[in-house]
Amino acid sequence: MNMSFLDRWRGRAQRAGSVPLAESVRADPESVVQLLSECELLRDQAATAGVELDDSVGSLEALDQLQPVWRDDPEVLPWLGNDAGLYLGTVLVRTVRGAVWHVWPDGQPVVRLESGREIDVVAAGHEWADDGAPELSQVYAEVAEG
Repeated sequence: MNMSFLDRWRGRAQRAGSVPLAESVRADPESVVQLLSECELLRDQAATAGVELDDSVGSLEALDQLQPVWRDDPEVLPWLGNDAGLYLGTVLVRTVRGAVWHVWPDGQPVVRLESGREIDVVAAGHEWADDGAPELSQVYAEVAEG
């Protein structure tokens, strides 16, 4: 996968000490969307259950219906929660007008809405993976109508 912002980020980091990832994100936002949408573990879990993740609101609803077998594996749970949050963010960025990825200074990716409101989708993904609530589709609905 060719992600030019990573090349620039790595190159600058090697030459000048360090460059905040947030600066690289601003330089190539489309590559960031591509990178953050991978969510490989979540996509594998969904595919095993017969759910296709097509970056739609309907796929969030389908994820909400999955049996949470990952809760039995303490090594998988945090990674799946992270992926679920990134996937929620991906759906928001691709379907809600004006929504974009933004990176906080600590490196945490969030979704920034046109209004300026920021949604910590990774935290929402962890809550969903841990407890099943709030549902991903519910978070989407609340954000999309606001």
